[in-house]
Amino acid sequence: MWVNGAFGVGKSHTAAELVRRVPGAVLSDPEHAGFGLQRMQPKPLRTDFQDLAGWRVAIREVIAGLDADGRWPVVVVPMTIVDEAYFADTVGWLRDHGHDVRHVALLASADTIRRRLSSRSWNLVSEKWALEQVERCTTALASPVYATQVRTDGLGLDAVVEEMARTVGLPLGRPALPRWRQGFRRVRVAAGLIRT
Repeated sequence: MWVNGAFGVGKSHTAAELVRRVPGAVLSDPEHAGFGLQRMQPKPLRTDFQDLAGWRVAIREVIAGLDADGRWPVVVVPMTIVDEAYFADTVGWLRDHGHDVRHVALLASADTIRRRLSSRSWNLVSEKWALEQVERCTTALASPVYATQVRTDGLGLDAVVEEMARTVGLPLGRPALPRWRQGFRRVRVAAGLIRT
């Protein structure tokens, strides 16, 4: 289950809640590998880690291995990927090699995304970069390549997860959390106490 969308649209929270609601699901976040590869380079050479062919190869191999292992019925991958060639090299490659990849692009208006990003205060450098990517991402995600979409404007986390699961035919085995626990979970995710 590949959860795509602009930076700040809600991929991490949606992915974490999807993993909680699908028994046996596991989260596989390609961003960790990307940051590791970036740190291997001197600062003047660092670019967007998606530009590194090795990152694309590494993540598809890890995801394919998790899927082939058979212990996890669903592997949830939260990752913005808006370059169609890179999408083909990751999601397309997995599909071409027999993996059932269900891709959903979470969408929201540019204003909604900016508001969500500005509400984050824990990493101003990365949020500034993410704000600079809003137009590029929202424009790219309008492509037919990313046709399976869920609009998130005005929807709460439960509604987004349920619409995404319905859209791709993924059964949810656990109920939504009570509202008071949702807020507590968001705080723990933002503080890094829960890995997403």
